[in-house]
Amino acid sequence: MPYSYVYLPIFALLAVANTAIMIGIPKYLLAPRNPFHGEKLETYECGELPFDDALVNFNIRYYVFALTFFVFDMEAIFLYPWSIVFQELGLFGLAEMFLFLAVLGLGLLYAYKKRVLHWV
Repeated sequence: MPYSYVYLPIFALLAVANTAIMIGIPKYLLAPRNPFHGEKLETYECGELPFDDALVNFNIRYYVFALTFFVFDMEAIFLYPWSIVFQELGLFGLAEMFLFLAVLGLGLLYAYKKRVLHWV
């Protein structure tokens, strides 16, 4: 067995032991022991009593708005690494990024025309 793989089971055992210790100490040594207290059985521990069912149907516009936000959040995630390696990509990388931004811009224009971005 190569020497580079000798430490792998030791590292895995240490990782499992560390996880067990980090979960076990707060749960079994530091946590309160009264789990059946009335306030602990409530949905929220904020002092407010829940007044309705949590499974309420929301308007689909909220979901579409969230998906639109997610798309443009992904755009920011792709723009950062691209800006780091921009020098190596050259003109082709610039054209590809403009194409990517154009497609996202068309999606934003489509969402605006369908009035997805309007709350009222």
